[in-house]
Amino acid sequence: MTTLAEAPPRTGLATGAAAITVVLWASSFVAIRHVGTEISAGALSLARLGLGSIFLGALLFTRPRPAATVRRWPARRDWLPLIACGVLWFGVYNLTLNEAERRLDAGTSAMLVHIAPLLIAVLAGLGLGEGFPRQLVIGSLVAFAGIVVIGTSTSSGRAETWGVVLCIIAAISYAVGVVTQKPLLSRLPAAEVTWLACTIGAVVCLPFAPTLVEELRTADAATIWWVVYLAAFPTALGFTTWAFALRRTSAGRMGVTVYAVPVIAIALGWLFLGETPAVLALAGGALCLIGVAISRRTA
Repeated sequence: MTTLAEAPPRTGLATGAAAITVVLWASSFVAIRHVGTEISAGALSLARLGLGSIFLGALLFTRPRPAATVRRWPARRDWLPLIACGVLWFGVYNLTLNEAERRLDAGTSAMLVHIAPLLIAVLAGLGLGEGFPRQLVIGSLVAFAGIVVIGTSTSSGRAETWGVVLCIIAAISYAVGVVTQKPLLSRLPAAEVTWLACTIGAVVCLPFAPTLVEELRTADAATIWWVVYLAAFPTALGFTTWAFALRRTSAGRMGVTVYAVPVIAIALGWLFLGETPAVLALAGGALCLIGVAISRRTA
């Protein structure tokens, strides 16, 4: 009998899923920046995760399943990493990022948060036994150099200290969440892991429910639709395609892939928010993409 861990790699599908994730997550930085003018960080986190849990649950429990496939409830050993993933990556990450984007532009926030892939590569190499393949190390360093170059030239010319600190906390939460998620995907279906982690994150944000109700009363329709977009696409779809791709490759390689997110976020921020990137930021973006390409090459 074939287990989840023995599932065929389907490299092409994994690459496509990773690309969808990158684009959707990049768009989320712009959407958060826009919505943050009317909805506070905690309320936005609850709305995004709560709706995301509903969308993911509907997808999970209504889609047809092959006759041989059995839906599995997590075993006792799965709950600690699952709770860690839900609390850190879905809960803490969203709260800190949403608050950071009330102080920093979308592109700068995306760049700062994406020190996470380097942390993922280190944690996966040490904790998951993935090691440190030469191409992954070289690609990580090149892409990280691109982030540093971009960071020296933000659209606003400066970064508020508290916003930077919040982005770093978000990056650490993101990295630890990914590393705790990876082993779960060898034992449980990606959609179920994503739904449960998102639901746990929503529970963490429940104290913000009164604030959410109050702010939705005064928010305009466009803002509410952006919140729905964040829940349906970057959250429900984006995290599902991420888990699908992560199950078929290493955590380190997937981590480096999302170095492309800040590049796309800068372009979207430029297009939709008028946050114009500097020439140096574009050069850094090119370095990020080169690093991603190096890391994804097979030896």
